[in-house]
Amino acid sequence: EVQLVESGGGLVQPGGSLRLSCAASGFTFSSYDMGWFRQAPGKAREGVGCLSTADGRTYYADSVKGRFTISRDNAKNTVYLQMNSLKPEDTAMYYCAAGPPYGGACFSVPNKYNYWGQGTQVTVSS
Repeated sequence: EVQLVESGGGLVQPGGSLRLSCAASGFTFSSYDMGWFRQAPGKAREGVGCLSTADGRTYYADSVKGRFTISRDNAKNTVYLQMNSLKPEDTAMYYCAAGPPYGGACFSVPNKYNYWGQGTQVTVSS
């Protein structure tokens, strides 16, 4: 059974940091692109960033570039999203997802992702 389980969300003040984790099981983790997405109430789902296995690069949406960092630990089957300098507009439910290799900005094609986690809530507020 494929599982993606996110953790690490919570309430943080503007300017603060959080690190989200996504533990994967049930598939060959190292062979899949891993993406992070978010969705705020009343808004469309947005790609945050991704790790591409096709070219070994990370890609980020302009809205988070320079503030967020994605990394993976294949030994632990876990992908991380380090979020710094958080803003109120970063408030959303955050999801990780796994999909087949895609060369390029893999966060821009959410439909290619086969597996999704249940999400973890991030709230940025003073």
